Amino acid sequence: MKKTLNDLTKDDWNTLFPIELVDHNPEWKNIYENEKERIIDKVGSETILRIEHFGSSSIPSIKSKPYIDLMIEIPKQMLFNENLIVKFTELGYSHFVVPTRENIEAYSSFGKGYNVDGTKEQIFHIHMCPKNNVMWKQIDFRDFLNSNLEKAKQYENLKIELATKFKNDRGSYVLGKTDFVNETLDIISRKSSTQDDV
Repeated sequence: MKKTLNDLTKDDWNTLFPIELVDHNPEWKNIYENEKERIIDKVGSETILRIEHFGSSSIPSIKSKPYIDLMIEIPKQMLFNENLIVKFTELGYSHFVVPTRENIEAYSSFGKGYNVDGTKEQIFHIHMCPKNNVMWKQIDFRDFLNSNLEKAKQYENLKIELATKFKNDRGSYVLGKTDFVNETLDIISRKSSTQDDV
């Protein structure tokens, strides 16, 4: 039977797809817009309530992995809906369930552009969940870094350091960014509550 992305072990992912950061590509915005259109055309706007480009490729001032990360809002009752998953499969995506961890509820993730032989096309990552999932705070993180160059540069420096250290350890690379992301979200939250008090 043909091997699929779901058959790959953690070690396979680390070996086949090492962490590589590149300079920002202005074309990423257009690639995102085209993919957004394809998704809405296929799935429909009554199910797809919102799509956002997030992650480092949505922050022009910093280096990024050349991946397009999309956050998709769906109605709560559509989470893990089999027909919906089939539609994304028809668009070329592989589906993964992200289990509940700490304060983040389980949600659907999709990937496209990876090949089991280690070759890559344009890679897309989708995080799909209802609006009350904590994952949506990533949009606040994106907006904050886009309006705060100094903080964005700090994030870039951390990413470069981690990419050098954990080139073949995707989990440690992600984990290494967690404190920075959480501290930044705390700053955003405090700013927001201060503004609410005014």
